[in-house]
Amino acid sequence: MTVRAFFMFILFWRCFNISKQEIQINDEIRDKEIRVIGSDGAQLGIMPASKALSMAESANLDLVKIAPQAQPPVCKIMDYGKYRFEQAKREKEARKNQKVVDIKEVRLSLNIDTHDFNTKLNHTQRFIKSGDKVKVSIRFRGREMGHPELGTEIMKKFADACQEFAVVEKPAKLEGRNMLMFLAPKPNK
Repeated sequence: MTVRAFFMFILFWRCFNISKQEIQINDEIRDKEIRVIGSDGAQLGIMPASKALSMAESANLDLVKIAPQAQPPVCKIMDYGKYRFEQAKREKEARKNQKVVDIKEVRLSLNIDTHDFNTKLNHTQRFIKSGDKVKVSIRFRGREMGHPELGTEIMKKFADACQEFAVVEKPAKLEGRNMLMFLAPKPNK
């Protein structure tokens, strides 16, 4: 195992454990003194955990540790089941409103003909209208590497043809044997 792989494993393991830590409720709270917030949001002060737990039980609610890193830790008296339900509902709503953007690729060549160019342009237009980003690439083979300016001209021509429905997010740049350019949908005004 390489050193880099080892550190990546440790980082993943640590983050996984942090995300798996659950909120402590009721008898799981082992601190001697805690700061308590009432169910209405009022500060009840610093008190022993046993007293706060008895207050929560008398109100038929749960004692939930909401800020374990604070000194002393902060706990709130609330209905834990209702809290978890609302939290899950908010997460589901956030996932529903999330838009996944795919990156589609269109490959051009240095000796592309007009019809092929227009076909690639139509594919790009379809991808952009569906909300995806487009990676336009030209692969240089053999002696073509001696003429990168021809690739730049084709990329510029393609970007100009896409100008009415897309914006150039990253201009054409030669990376090894490939020239890449990224196009994104035009922002709505």
